[in-house]
Amino acid sequence: MLAGLALGFSLTIPPGPMNALIAHRAVRSFPAGVATGLGAMTADALLGAFVYGVRAEVDLGRWVRPVEAIGAVVLALMAVRLFQDRPAPDRPAASGPRVYSEALLVGVTNPFQILWWLTAGLAFAYVGGLLLFVGLFGAIAVWVVVFPYVLWAGARNDARIPGAVAWVSAALLVGFAGYFALSAAGILG
Repeated sequence: MLAGLALGFSLTIPPGPMNALIAHRAVRSFPAGVATGLGAMTADALLGAFVYGVRAEVDLGRWVRPVEAIGAVVLALMAVRLFQDRPAPDRPAASGPRVYSEALLVGVTNPFQILWWLTAGLAFAYVGGLLLFVGLFGAIAVWVVVFPYVLWAGARNDARIPGAVAWVSAALLVGFAGYFALSAAGILG
């Protein structure tokens, strides 16, 4: 179970497209941040179930570039949306099923999440059992509550945080979209 917790935090803590989206939502609304995290967690559950089911037959080679290309487009669109949806004091944060659904879409098309599951997650599926998966998703569950709470609480104390998080989140998504576009085109490798 400890190995599962460590693996779960290795998936959730590093800066990436999903944490940028969670951060953007969390500074305006703790529930929206959590809903975004739950959408990401659902994507991880779907990807994990897929990887576990096909663990003996996965051939990554021909799928990496198409996954990166699709992910680049989704991440670029999300960056534009985040930039347009900058926090404003007089406008409520998006919430509910829309926030969850958008996070789920980003999660199942996020090349980092997909490639993590097809590499570390696949290796995990070969050797892991149910207890390891419990630890993995336990870590994800902790992260999708604690991370949004810390950002939301910080934003309550400093009015500059939501704007800064919006800009940084959009910039991260643009950067990741560019990276995956270049990689999909064969420029990076």
